[in-house]
Amino acid sequence: MNQIFDFFLDAYTNTPTNQIVLEAIAFVFGIASVWYAKKENILVYPTGIICTVITVYLLYINAYLGDMMMNFYYSIMSIYGWWNWSRKKNDKFIVPISRTSSREKGIGFLLFILTMVVTFLVYRGFDYTIELPNYIDIATSGIFFTAMWYMANKKLENWTLWIIGDIITIPLYAYRGLGMLSLQYLIFTILAIQGYLAWKKSLNNKLQTV
Repeated sequence: MNQIFDFFLDAYTNTPTNQIVLEAIAFVFGIASVWYAKKENILVYPTGIICTVITVYLLYINAYLGDMMMNFYYSIMSIYGWWNWSRKKNDKFIVPISRTSSREKGIGFLLFILTMVVTFLVYRGFDYTIELPNYIDIATSGIFFTAMWYMANKKLENWTLWIIGDIITIPLYAYRGLGMLSLQYLIFTILAIQGYLAWKKSLNNKLQTV
């Protein structure tokens, strides 16, 4: 057990206190955001924005450009999602949980490819040496970009993509020495599985009452 704690804590030996505090704040609000998403609660977005804005800064100063781009995108998409989830007609929310159509699956695939290409070009544009962790970063960027778009439109498949991306990201952040963020993504994975089951149950109940 001590070895596990040492693994997460040793990475912070030479980390400035302000960065540790910011990462801790992002950790708390990130967990809260996924928890609210699981509950289909609009608070997923304000809590998520706090988390992603802080994370953008932390990733920027550590030169993780792909992840930084994704969290910047999360911040922008959270504003859209906040608006989309809050829309009402006759005092009823008009964006229900649903599955993706064939067209939306196609759009998601195009977003996945386009995001990876753009992320790769950003690395090249900054003359950054691309190594294996960066290629993994490029792939997860595509996964998370698409997942965020699906979530903003309340598509069940967003959870599947979050689960896949989170599982890949856990060892990636651990390797980079970002222990708290690695632990955060472990918790994200658990919550994403719960979120998928909760949304699927909600969707099935709605279909049965139609």
